[in-house]
Amino acid sequence: MAAWGRSLVDMPPMPSSVSARSAAEVNAEIRDLWQRSGGRLTPQDEAEYQRLLVEWAAATGGSVRTAA
Repeated sequence: MAAWGRSLVDMPPMPSSVSARSAAEVNAEIRDLWQRSGGRLTPQDEAEYQRLLVEWAAATGGSVRTAA
């Protein structure tokens, strides 16, 4: 799996409730995280990124669109 030593399987469970924030809000936070990190995530940043991805997926209803 990832070189950071933890996978999603190893992470604590997330609340099962739907995200209180919109997908756009979560996406903005993801973009900010990548910008602040200069494109290289620390293990702590990676954990935050994974949490944000789960929140974003919940906010989008779990659907993923591919670019045209």
